[in-house]
Amino acid sequence: MNLNDICVRFAQPEDSRYADLVVRLIYESALQRGTGIARRSPDYITSKINGGKSVVAVHGDRLVGFSYIESWSHGDFVATSGLIVDPEYRHLGLAAAIKGKTFELARLRFPFAKIFSITTSLPVMKLNSRLGYKPVTFSELTDDDEFWQGCEGCRNYDILQRNNRRMCLCTGMLFDPQKPLVDPSTVAPEEETKSEPYMTRMKRTLTKVFKH
Repeated sequence: MNLNDICVRFAQPEDSRYADLVVRLIYESALQRGTGIARRSPDYITSKINGGKSVVAVHGDRLVGFSYIESWSHGDFVATSGLIVDPEYRHLGLAAAIKGKTFELARLRFPFAKIFSITTSLPVMKLNSRLGYKPVTFSELTDDDEFWQGCEGCRNYDILQRNNRRMCLCTGMLFDPQKPLVDPSTVAPEEETKSEPYMTRMKRTLTKVFKH
């Protein structure tokens, strides 16, 4: 088994048949890590699939990975959430591929939005960092009440409440589209392509980041 055998793509309405499985995988992943995670219902996952806001990884007809995006504060912020990989398909680089595709989806649908993530997962933090996310305080994230209400299903929600939404066990990370996608010092002179459209440069960078 290798990554080339798996299709990572934007979800289509027919993928809503995987909603129950996605919910189970998210829950089991949280139990395995021993960390809290906001519970999602099959209807919620279905709405993300039907709304063109999710990414699936499939091996044949089997769902083996998933992630989704959601916009907040009138589209000023976009969150990437629910990244999961079937335990049998880990250690293939699949999480990185899904994260890259989800990031691409967020940039295509909300090109001017700040993209953020709150997570307790160290691997997710590393993937975020490779894409240009920076650790931030919760005060730099959306203040949309509906987003934070989504944390009510997490077993650590009382910690968030006690700290007036300023901190929790999750780490907040933010990608600001107004800042360079990559550090110019890491780009060889012959690779500098300032005249290219932004999305072209972004896709070239994603290819480099996730080619392994």
